[in-house]
Amino acid sequence: MSVSRQELLSVLDACVHPLIGRGLVAAGAVSEAEIAGDHARVRLTLGFPAAGIRDELAAEVAQRIGATLGLDVALAIDWKIGSHAVQKNLQPLPGIRNIIAVASGKGGVGKSTVAVNLALALVAEGARVGLLDADIYGPSQPRMLGTEARPTSPGGKRMNPIIAHGLQAMSIGFLVDEDQPMIWRGPMVTQALGQLLNETVWQDLDYLVVDMPPGTGDIQLTLAQRIPVSGAVIVTTPQDIALLDAKKGLQMFRRVEVPVLGIVENMAWHVCSNCGHREAIFGEGGGEKMAAQYGTELLGQLPLSLSIREQADGGRPTVIAEPQSEITQRYRDIARRAAARLAYGVAAPAFPTIEIHDD
Repeated sequence: MSVSRQELLSVLDACVHPLIGRGLVAAGAVSEAEIAGDHARVRLTLGFPAAGIRDELAAEVAQRIGATLGLDVALAIDWKIGSHAVQKNLQPLPGIRNIIAVASGKGGVGKSTVAVNLALALVAEGARVGLLDADIYGPSQPRMLGTEARPTSPGGKRMNPIIAHGLQAMSIGFLVDEDQPMIWRGPMVTQALGQLLNETVWQDLDYLVVDMPPGTGDIQLTLAQRIPVSGAVIVTTPQDIALLDAKKGLQMFRRVEVPVLGIVENMAWHVCSNCGHREAIFGEGGGEKMAAQYGTELLGQLPLSLSIREQADGGRPTVIAEPQSEITQRYRDIARRAAARLAYGVAAPAFPTIEIHDD
């Protein structure tokens, strides 16, 4: 009995991956679906980078087609990152499809460490990524990226980004000495950040991750209003005081109509290096409760780990230093969920597995 293309599409639309939240056909993810005899050729084009789950997803979908329709399947998966909406009266910048702001309501929650590892995780998932260090007063990304290079400016008007670990990066820290304080008032900081963003020659980025300054004051609000941001990620610890400030950061982005992609709960627990005892030093469950309260999602939790700190201080963040580690997999899960939320606008459950059901 011959199988029609419509039957093949029906099976594909019954495949609902939690990162997509709808059938593959309904999500516009099926770019090719052809049948020749008892063979099918299918290509899926996702809206987010997914190198870490590509093989698993391909096997699941091919198995479903084979079991339902009795076809041998050649299935390929790739992705195409599109530009997504930004605030009113702003336009995406040349060479940058999407800007993701990584923010916190207060300092000391590990925002910059999360930002650099998130950017590197997006690279590992298959995206072209840049990193802008927007913390003018306390730039930390040059140290975390392990480079003291100075940007070149062939024409004297615009700068080339620094290339580090596959990232295109820019920071005021690349332009001044590490121990030089930036004793500037707010307007000067805003102007400096605008120059770093607009006078850098970003090369065809899928995502520019912006490591925002901590807090929700005039500088942060001005930046949120002037930078065309596609989505924001809020970093917090489970501590009640940190959560109070994180909520203010989340509300700030919503007031300027920037979608909040989710919350990252950093320092969620600590595992003793001697006895292996796991303890929630800063409390537990705060990020999940906050996500539920504000209708967003908990993108992931990260431990309070000596290795994360040592690797960031040493210029080789965890995603680079230990690419196969459990912590790196957590960063990559967070990166996929944030990118999928930006692409499809749906909340993902805690573990990105494929769920396939019949109509």
